Amino acid sequence: MWDDQFEQSVRTFLPFLAPQEPLEPDAELRDLGLDSLGMVQLLGTLEETYQIRFLDGALTLETFRSARVLWATVEGMLQRAAS
Repeated sequence: MWDDQFEQSVRTFLPFLAPQEPLEPDAELRDLGLDSLGMVQLLGTLEETYQIRFLDGALTLETFRSARVLWATVEGMLQRAAS
């Protein structure tokens, strides 16, 4: 579904997700420990890793609801950047 860089980046900000536990696509990231400061830091990490910029419309709590939603947002930005 997503690449290893994405999973490693997201896991860094999920203190309640054990290292051996899988990151489920629809798990609520807030339930796994992602807080508002973590969201901002994760945003910066993803922008740097993928050389993208989150548009204002993507800066919502919904974007950071789950790994699936966040990856879909990143993937959409990568596709736009490639065209």
